[in-house]
Amino acid sequence: MATQMFEGRQHAVVYQKYRFAPGKELQQAILSYLQEKKVIPAELAVDVGCGSGQGTHFLGEHFKKVVGTDISEAQIQEARDTPCTPNISYLVCPAEELPFQDASVDVLTSFTAAHWFDIAKFMREAERVVKPGGCVALSTYTVDMSLRYGDCSEKLTKIFRECWDTILKYAHNRLKYVLEDYKEIFEALPFPDKKRITDIYDQIPMTVEGVVGYMESASPYQTFMKNDPKAATSLLQETEKRMLEAMGVSSRETPVEFWVRHVCVLGCKGC
Repeated sequence: MATQMFEGRQHAVVYQKYRFAPGKELQQAILSYLQEKKVIPAELAVDVGCGSGQGTHFLGEHFKKVVGTDISEAQIQEARDTPCTPNISYLVCPAEELPFQDASVDVLTSFTAAHWFDIAKFMREAERVVKPGGCVALSTYTVDMSLRYGDCSEKLTKIFRECWDTILKYAHNRLKYVLEDYKEIFEALPFPDKKRITDIYDQIPMTVEGVVGYMESASPYQTFMKNDPKAATSLLQETEKRMLEAMGVSSRETPVEFWVRHVCVLGCKGC
C-alpha cells in the first residue's frame, strides 16, 4: 500500500506555495529521452503522485492531453485551484490503481513521489497502462542541496544543511529510496530498455522565504510539527534569522540560488 504523507489541507496549501517545478536540466533530460524513443508528439501523459501539479504543468506544454493523479484529495483540490492550460485535468486515485485502460498511456511520469508508492504494485500498473513503445520517467530531487549568494555561499549552505539534518531525523523510512538514488526503483522497473541518471543539477530561483517554505513543506517537517510544534517552529524561525544575518540583508524576499541534484529513472516499454 502507498504511504500517505501529504493529506492535510494546510500541508497541501504550503506544498502548493513552496514546492518548485522540475528544473530546466531535469526537463531536458526527460524530453531528450522521449525524443530519442520517438514518443513525442504523443496523445496522453499521466503524472502520478502529482501533488498540487508542479510537474503536471511542465507536461502540459508538450502533450496533447495530461492527467495528474494523486491519492490526496487536498492536493488535487490545490492543483485544480491553480490556473493551468485546458489540456490538463486531475483525478483522485491511488498510484497502484490507475483508472486508465490497458496500453492507453504514452508517457507515465512521477516527480518526487514514486518512493511513496507500493513499488511492486505500481510497477505492475505501469506495465499495464503504458502503450507498447511508451515511456516512464520517475524522478526525484535528492537531499544533495546547496545555496549560493555572494561570498557567503558556504556559510549559507552550512546553515541550511544544519536545519535540514534536524528535519531529516523525522523522515519516513521510505526516504531510503531517495538516499540510494532510486536504485531499487530502477531495478523494479519491468522494462528491459531503461537507464538511471544520477547527476542532474538544477539551479532553482528562490528567495530566503522560499527556501524556508520548502523545508516547511517537507513531510519530515510536518511530522516534526506534530511531535513538537514549538521546537519545529523555532527551528525554521532561527534558521531564517541566521540566513539573513549571514547574507547581510533584512528582507525575506532576497533572491538566492538554490541548487539541487536530481535522479531520474527512464524506461521504454518494448513494442
